[in-house]
Amino acid sequence: MPHLTIEYSSNLPAYPEAQALAELNAAVCASPEVLDEADVKSRFVRSGSFQVGTVPADRAFVHAQLRLLSGRSPEAKQDLAGRVAEVLRRLTPRPAGVMVQLSVEIVDMDRPSYVKERL
Repeated sequence: MPHLTIEYSSNLPAYPEAQALAELNAAVCASPEVLDEADVKSRFVRSGSFQVGTVPADRAFVHAQLRLLSGRSPEAKQDLAGRVAEVLRRLTPRPAGVMVQLSVEIVDMDRPSYVKERL
């Protein structure tokens, strides 16, 4: 915990994944909600098969999901979502003529059933 997954459409060429991962982890770790930087696990997933809406148009998406152990306040969740959105807003490619939709979702993980070990 936390687990950060960023999914994006394949029509966003040259996404700076390595830079974004470094900046996203730094932004999330700067939150007082994260006690150990080694707990943050992030990854990108590029979606080659996708459709945005029903109208044939040049559209793309970036969706981030940050999974946290349950118990965070709404304010803490909003702060974390804002930190993630700020990095993605700056680094997401914006091809000419393509509408890009950005979204960030905070998801609670069930604390009692979560298992984590360092091996």
